[in-house]
Amino acid sequence: MRIGIDLMGGDFAPKSVIEGSILAYPLLTKNEELVLIGNKVLAETLFREHGFNPDRIQIIHTEEEIGMAETPTKAIQKKPNSSIGIGFDMLKKGELHSFGSAGNTGAMLVGALFSVKTIPGVIRPAVNTIVPKLKGGFGVLLDVGVNADCKPESLVQFGMLGKILVEKVYNISNPKVGLVNIGEEEEKGNLLTQAAFPLMQESEFFHFIGNIEGRDLFLDKADVMVTDGFTGNVVLKLAESFYEMTLMKGFKDEFFDRFNYEQYGGSPILGVNAPVLIGHGISTGEAIKNMILLSRQIITTQLIEEVKEAFSFFVDSPN
Repeated sequence: MRIGIDLMGGDFAPKSVIEGSILAYPLLTKNEELVLIGNKVLAETLFREHGFNPDRIQIIHTEEEIGMAETPTKAIQKKPNSSIGIGFDMLKKGELHSFGSAGNTGAMLVGALFSVKTIPGVIRPAVNTIVPKLKGGFGVLLDVGVNADCKPESLVQFGMLGKILVEKVYNISNPKVGLVNIGEEEEKGNLLTQAAFPLMQESEFFHFIGNIEGRDLFLDKADVMVTDGFTGNVVLKLAESFYEMTLMKGFKDEFFDRFNYEQYGGSPILGVNAPVLIGHGISTGEAIKNMILLSRQIITTQLIEEVKEAFSFFVDSPN
């Protein structure tokens, strides 16, 4: 198993990636290899400063990188030798089993679509976020930013992707799938949710519990919460602020501590042909470590193969 990480991605890279790699290294087996892509000379210097032998980790050298503010499509096309570009090329060729970065999210999305491409049958890939539950445990919310505008059929597929993710990677059996809306009644919502509701209700792939409201997100009502990327991203940014506000106010609380993004490391782009993970731009070493461990979990559980099998229905169906 070869886990690829963008050495140059993120506001605190490469320092954060080096620190995360050192934290993850003793947790990997001898058959699990970490591959960093970026400035090798700089990486080796930082490893030695931490008293870590850089020979333990493979480093693919490049000095070119894609900045956080660069236009994703142009950057991917014009910078094939960037750390992100090389990472996706290796992933496409099978030289990596996963690739993750805390760098330019748009470039990671475009790179995934251009290189490993979308799984046949998937209308649009999605990205999830972890939603802590008040009584313990967590659920997932998707999409949280990839698809600001959605078709009703896409929301059904988000429910499928979320179900597969929580079953395979997070061991939540027969998860409850809810549609985020402004009321519980079937007829509530905008045109998108009104059209999506009966489609989700008819689906035999997941256990649909109906509409859920914003006040239900942190309760046990649903394990998979489906929404469009615009709404999902607003919720994501609001939820992230909870943890930050507790720190600003100077109090500790177990529930709000679980909103700390560092614990989760990143999110997979669900619906593409290989494990691709995106992390928060301000990822620390702890977050990078958890991105590496999540990458391993996604590879080990064969999440991508499970998605391919589920969505083969859409390819084989005459409709």
